[in-house]
Amino acid sequence: MLTKEQIMEIIPHRPPMLLVDTILEVTETGAKGELHLTGEEIFFQGHFPDNPIMPAVFQLEALAQVGAVAILSQEAHKGKTAFYTSIDKAKFRQMVHPHDVLTLEVELIKMRAPLAVAYGKAFVNGQLASEAEIKCFIGT
Repeated sequence: MLTKEQIMEIIPHRPPMLLVDTILEVTETGAKGELHLTGEEIFFQGHFPDNPIMPAVFQLEALAQVGAVAILSQEAHKGKTAFYTSIDKAKFRQMVHPHDVLTLEVELIKMRAPLAVAYGKAFVNGQLASEAEIKCFIGT
């Protein structure tokens, strides 16, 4: 398991844009992490004040960060940065609210440095909330 501090040693994101609290597992083919939503996150203030929900783009960013941890934990990519190149097949299946725990699972489906393709799924209480194919460039 990786703490927030250990995650920040691997990826360059910092609060308020760090959207992973813990990494539960890292393997050669992916990673699993969690984001515990307190309701104090900046995006809940305006999206939407009377019915706060996590914006879809932030769910994708959380998935991408877990994928980046998986990629950048590999010896060949340590010290580098993963940059989005595209997002495909994104689907949003349920709303994510304050106090939810977002479980983020990312599988690396193709690695041909400096490019990588991953498929991510975000869950709340075991129910699929969102999913997408994420492509990135691994650079310095």
